[in-house]
Amino acid sequence: MLDLTDRVAVVTGSSRGIGRAIAVKLASLGAKVVVNYHTSEDAAQEVVEQIKADGSEAIAVHADVKDAEQAKGLIDAALEAFGHLDILVNNVGVTRDTLLMRMKEDDWDIVMETNLKGTFNCTKVAQRPMIRQRYGRIINITSVSGIAGQVGQANYSASKAGIIGFTKAVARELGIRNITVNAVAPGYVPTDQTADLPQELIDYIMELTPLKRPGTAEEIANAVAFLASEEASYVSGQVLAVDGGMMSMML
Repeated sequence: MLDLTDRVAVVTGSSRGIGRAIAVKLASLGAKVVVNYHTSEDAAQEVVEQIKADGSEAIAVHADVKDAEQAKGLIDAALEAFGHLDILVNNVGVTRDTLLMRMKEDDWDIVMETNLKGTFNCTKVAQRPMIRQRYGRIINITSVSGIAGQVGQANYSASKAGIIGFTKAVARELGIRNITVNAVAPGYVPTDQTADLPQELIDYIMELTPLKRPGTAEEIANAVAFLASEEASYVSGQVLAVDGGMMSMML
C-alpha cells in the first residue's frame, strides 16, 4: 500500500476538480496537505475540513501562482506550517478555448501565464528546500492535448506541451539531488473546466477512447499518488497518460 505518512504536499489549484481529488488522496495516504486556491476560499476550506475529518492535517493558502511573489508565498506558507516540503503537484490550469483565427492575445497570455509560468514559478521556489533535504517529488499535470494537440486549444495545447518539455528538463537538472519530476496527462475528465466542451467533441473523444468512458478525478489522483510515493522512486522525466487508452489510438 502506498504510504505518504509525514510527507508534506502542496497542490496548486486544489479547491475543486482534479486538484481537490489529488489533495484528498494524498492526505488519505498520510500526507500533510497545503490546499491552494485563487478565487474560492470557501471551497478550499471545505477540502481542508474534509481532510481533517478523515484524520489528516491541511491548511488552505491563497495564491495566484502566475505571480512569482505569490507562488513564493505559497511555498513559504507550507514551510512555516509544516517545517519542510516533500511533494509539489502543479495542477492549476485554465482554458480559453477558441479557434486560432478568433483567439485574442489575452486568451493566449492568461493560459500560458497560468498553466506554464505558474508551473515554473512554483517549481523554482519549491526546488530549494527539496535540494537542501536531498529529497522531493514534483508532479506536473499536463494533458493529452499537450501530447496530440486539440482543435480550438492552440493556447492550452501549447501550454501543456510546454509543461512536458519543462518536466523532462527539470528532471535532468534535479535527479542528482534525489528529486524526481514527472507529469500526468489526463484524458477527458468531467470537471468545471471541461463543462463547456461541445457534446460533439466529447462524443469524438469517447470514440477515440478504448475504454469508452470518461475518466474520474480520483483516477488521476491515483496516478499522482503513485508518482509521489516511494514505489516510484526510480521513475523520473516521464509523462503518464491517464486517458483510457486514447493516446494509443492517436499516435
